[in-house]
Amino acid sequence: MPHYKYLIVGGGITADAAVEGIRSIDREAAIGLIGAEPDPPYNRPPLSKGLWKGDALERIWRKTQARGVDLYLGRKAVSLDFAARAINDSQGARYTYEKLLLATGVTPRRLPSASGVIYYRALSDYNTLRALSGEGRSFAVIGGGFIGWEIAAALKMNGNEVVMIFPEETIGARLYPADLGRFLNRYYREKGVRIVAGGQITALEKTPRGARVQTQAHGNFEVDGVVAGIGVTPETSLAQAAGLKIDNGIMVDEFLRTSDPHIYAAGDVANFHNPILDRRLRVEHEDNANVMGRAAGANMAGGQAPYRHLPFFYSDLFELGYEAVGDLDPRLEIVADWKEPYREGVLYYLQAGRVRGVLLWNTYGQVDEARKLIAEPGPFRPADLKGRLPAA
Repeated sequence: MPHYKYLIVGGGITADAAVEGIRSIDREAAIGLIGAEPDPPYNRPPLSKGLWKGDALERIWRKTQARGVDLYLGRKAVSLDFAARAINDSQGARYTYEKLLLATGVTPRRLPSASGVIYYRALSDYNTLRALSGEGRSFAVIGGGFIGWEIAAALKMNGNEVVMIFPEETIGARLYPADLGRFLNRYYREKGVRIVAGGQITALEKTPRGARVQTQAHGNFEVDGVVAGIGVTPETSLAQAAGLKIDNGIMVDEFLRTSDPHIYAAGDVANFHNPILDRRLRVEHEDNANVMGRAAGANMAGGQAPYRHLPFFYSDLFELGYEAVGDLDPRLEIVADWKEPYREGVLYYLQAGRVRGVLLWNTYGQVDEARKLIAEPGPFRPADLKGRLPAA
């Protein structure tokens, strides 16, 4: 039965960052990592971005093992005995620990009664889709969120035919104001993507060619493959079965400890309080995974630094792209400061006179300034924000 001073459940960015945090304080103690995927930790964003633009696959690897970590890959932690400080995995092995990190991430939502769909999340999904794609191949991309718009663009830029189906009226309807969303619908159509807005999937069937996607009011689509990005849920089953406090993820305090002081949680699965927005968040983006993972690892190794970081996130949409920070809720008051409408500018999301989020559309290098603006108490009027970012 292996025993570890530090045991990590999860094999993603957060887990690797936690190893880095531990090693910044404790250079020698034993670290074990249990990962469900067969691959060691790697950077996920290139799976829907850089790898489709010609970046080399070897650049994604995080090289976790070089920091002196025992990797147990291709196995899942199935039970947690916090009284004994022990984890059991899917291959029958048992591990004991002094400090445990749960970096279990999220699980893609799935379509009912649908087989053969690629729920795009892991390196294996990239490999499957890349092998299936090619000049003249056709795909249905279901969902109008991050995975949907990034994979639709990636497939189209690599010579495939793409139909993008989502129930909302516009791409990114849960983030962008309606006018920007309408522009994106037109922009994707101009790039050759067929947009089916307001599309409801009624059935998915396997065919000799690949798949038939049936919609309620927009006909059927015969395609070679189907990719779905319809959201995720935090993977809390292990924590919940052990009796840890759960509410839209695993609840943690400012030091990233769960309701058990020997167990920490970080990354996509962790629900934490952010003092700048003064509310609890659960963030599914790379910046949070890196910074929160390092903070959790350092605190496990004896650090006492509260996690107060407001993460940023980013995306690519063909030649367009952005960085953003804070709360991008289209129900808020939105002040648009366009240098060129829908091509370059800054959008401010306001609530009761305070800036709650900033979308830096094709505008870069301003994330720190955006964080400072969100931290300011205001009140701000729309006129106060014109020209505020980018900073002169």
